Amino acid sequence: MNDWPRRARGFSLLELVVALAILGLLVGMAAPLTETVIRRGKEQELKNALYRIRDAIDAYKEAADAGFIEKSALGSGYPPSLEVLVEGVRDQRNPSGSKLYFLRRIPRDPFAEPGMKAPESWGLRSYDSSAENPQEGEDVYDVHSLSGGRGLNGIPYREW
Repeated sequence: MNDWPRRARGFSLLELVVALAILGLLVGMAAPLTETVIRRGKEQELKNALYRIRDAIDAYKEAADAGFIEKSALGSGYPPSLEVLVEGVRDQRNPSGSKLYFLRRIPRDPFAEPGMKAPESWGLRSYDSSAENPQEGEDVYDVHSLSGGRGLNGIPYREW
């Protein structure tokens, strides 16, 4: 009843080659896009980590200026290290010895070397150093990434 000749089922070699070429083209286009998405995610992590640390440093400074934290007469009022923000400092308002805490943990720089601990992954700037040439000192006025890379916006991570 059916006059059509029976066709062999399956794919011809030409169809298979064309399908593989299209698949290879799509994978080739998706790989750089995936890399950009991952990098953008790390950049967002860096922004969030810098914000949290800088916010904690500012809160420490405000508490020191308000007299809630003991500071020396010649001190800047900034924390002596990043660890102090996590370990806490004695609250001068409360004689029972309670502490003020500013961070739960020190976030890690997402662009740092894989083996580095979180506090070591940041470059520190003291109150006495310039913004153009940040140097460590007796306090922590600011933090920056130690990565030599540049962001997708063209600005080096060290300057974020």
